[in-house]
Amino acid sequence: MGFSFTLINLAGAIALLLWGTHMVQTGIQRAFGANLRSVLGSALRNRASAFLAGIGVTALLQSSTATGLMTAGFAAGGMVELVPALAVMLGANVGTTIIVQALSFDVAALSPALILVGVMLFRRDSSTRAHDLGRVFIGLGLMLLALHQLLALMAAYEDAPNLRLLLKAVSTTPLLDVCLAAALTWAAHSSVAVVLLVMSLAAKGVIAPDAAFALVLGANLGTAINPLIEGPSGDDPAAKRLPLGNFLTRVTGVVLALAALPLVGPVLTRIEGDSARAVADFHTLFNLTLAALFFPLLTPYAALLRRWLPQRVDPADPARPLYLDPAARETPVVALGAAAREALRLADVLGEMLQGARDALERGDRRLIAETRRRDDVLDHLNTAIKAYLTALDPDELGESDHRRLNEILAFAMNLEQAGDIVDRNLLPHAAKKLKRGLTFPKEEQAALIGLIDRLAANLRTAASLFVTTDLRTAHRLADEKVAFRDAEAQATTQHFERLRSGRLEAAQTSALHLDLLRDIKLINSHLVAAAAYPMLERSGELLPSRISRQDAS
Repeated sequence: MGFSFTLINLAGAIALLLWGTHMVQTGIQRAFGANLRSVLGSALRNRASAFLAGIGVTALLQSSTATGLMTAGFAAGGMVELVPALAVMLGANVGTTIIVQALSFDVAALSPALILVGVMLFRRDSSTRAHDLGRVFIGLGLMLLALHQLLALMAAYEDAPNLRLLLKAVSTTPLLDVCLAAALTWAAHSSVAVVLLVMSLAAKGVIAPDAAFALVLGANLGTAINPLIEGPSGDDPAAKRLPLGNFLTRVTGVVLALAALPLVGPVLTRIEGDSARAVADFHTLFNLTLAALFFPLLTPYAALLRRWLPQRVDPADPARPLYLDPAARETPVVALGAAAREALRLADVLGEMLQGARDALERGDRRLIAETRRRDDVLDHLNTAIKAYLTALDPDELGESDHRRLNEILAFAMNLEQAGDIVDRNLLPHAAKKLKRGLTFPKEEQAALIGLIDRLAANLRTAASLFVTTDLRTAHRLADEKVAFRDAEAQATTQHFERLRSGRLEAAQTSALHLDLLRDIKLINSHLVAAAAYPMLERSGELLPSRISRQDAS
């Protein structure tokens, strides 16, 4: 019976440690999550800043798993190169050692004060950052309290023969220790908590130093399993490059450390007499050594991962660029032609979105609205690819006319992408609102809306043609379309106020929605004019750049 109570008390103390760690992580994420993600994203420019960011973010979150999942998301989305992403993971593994080092000292007396401060902050308005920081202080207090209870528990039962027999059986084989700690870390999602537990066991002499070091290695291995299993999913093998690369570095480090353990373990034990401090130092030494070993090799290591896990190319993916040939960058004229051809695909996708919006307003199909909104992601991906392709060109290799054409392509792509955003964020939600509320436009208003969308589609085709031909007469004709849309909005606004004055509330409700739709359509047309007509008029000297912004605003 006594042995059963020992296991229950041990499990309760471990659960308290895990819960305290969880509270610290969630508190930090709620208080600074967006900022930490922004810092991490902005730091992923080179391996040095990425390594430091990994240390800092992980030290705050007390979880290399959380940092790994965030970085894996960046890498899978193509927003960061593989080398700095791997550097973040090396930094994250070092970051876990900071909190372990801090808690390896006798700071249990701070537990009541931390919990008191945390409760005072937590009881404040839940919308404030102080509320979230209260979770952090409570979590730290619970962690210290759990460690104190573990030490007391070990002191009370360190001579219990059954407990010592169990732990001795577990800790006789280093490889078994590694597997056990890895499984526990994977289940707990926290290598910090597992290492702190190992420190408590080692402090009371319940486990031998070599066994404690092997358990630390297992904790370091287990923390790399979570991003591998819970990271980005999908059919693209490239999404697994970062979590697999991090896992393989940990496996390599564990294998080397196990081989060196008979030599390193006794030396570290002699240098540091305190067993708990020796465990913390070994944890730090392992991660620093691993970072120093792999940091200079990240470039060839990343190349190897790309060879093992090539990016899956889906020829049917509409968001995949078709004409942006990397080899064409050596010849700017060819590269600009390829980018212009790719930009015309934006016009095709936007045309499909306009047709979908037209049909949604006419038929009120929810599925059609959802399908049309997904096309905006295609616009975003293509626009991003075009910008990245053009900005990678050597500006010294471009002549004056090349620079002008490059800016025209960027303006065309940017304005079409922004027009698609208006369809996605304004036009289609208005169509969904009309369907949800069961509103029906009067026949004349419905016909006017459909007619203007058809006119938008015609202007889009004109803009695409003008983008290719650069014909000045076509530019004038497209620019004049702004007047027609401005007049249509003005007329609809007048009719809307007339309905309000006449007291026709039901008609006024539909006319307000009609007015919102007209404004969105007018704004889309403005982007079409800015995409193709204005660059041509500016090239001919008929329109100054300062006047373009004023005319768009009107």
